[in-house]
Amino acid sequence: MLSFQDMMGTSFGVFLGITVIFAGGCAIMTGHALGRNWRPQWQCLIYAPLLGFGDRFLIYALFEGDLLSLPGYLFDTALLSLFALVAHRTALAALMVRQYPWLYERLGAFGWREIAQNHTRN
Repeated sequence: MLSFQDMMGTSFGVFLGITVIFAGGCAIMTGHALGRNWRPQWQCLIYAPLLGFGDRFLIYALFEGDLLSLPGYLFDTALLSLFALVAHRTALAALMVRQYPWLYERLGAFGWREIAQNHTRN
C-alpha cells in the first residue's frame, strides 16, 4: 500500500501547511475576488491550476518534495479549485443580497432568493 509521502510527493505536515493553509488561502482570495467582480465561476478553474503549479514549486523548493508528482498536483489542484469555487459562490451570494436588497434575501451561505412580493390588486 502506498503511503501519503509516496502518493503526494510530500509529508502530511507540508501538505497541510503549504497546500491547505497557504495555497488554500490564496485560492479563497482568488475566488472571492472573482465573485466580487462579477466574473463567471468557470474562471476559478483557470486560476486553480496555476495555484497548483505554485504550490508544487513551493513544496519542491522549500521542503524537497517531488516537483513532478502528478497525483500530488492533481489532488492539490482539485482541492484548490474547490476552495476557489466555494469562495466565489459565497462572495456572489453576499453581493447579490447587498446590491439588490429590495429584490433578494439571503438563503444560507451559498444562495439567495427573491423576496415574496405581497401586492394586492384593488
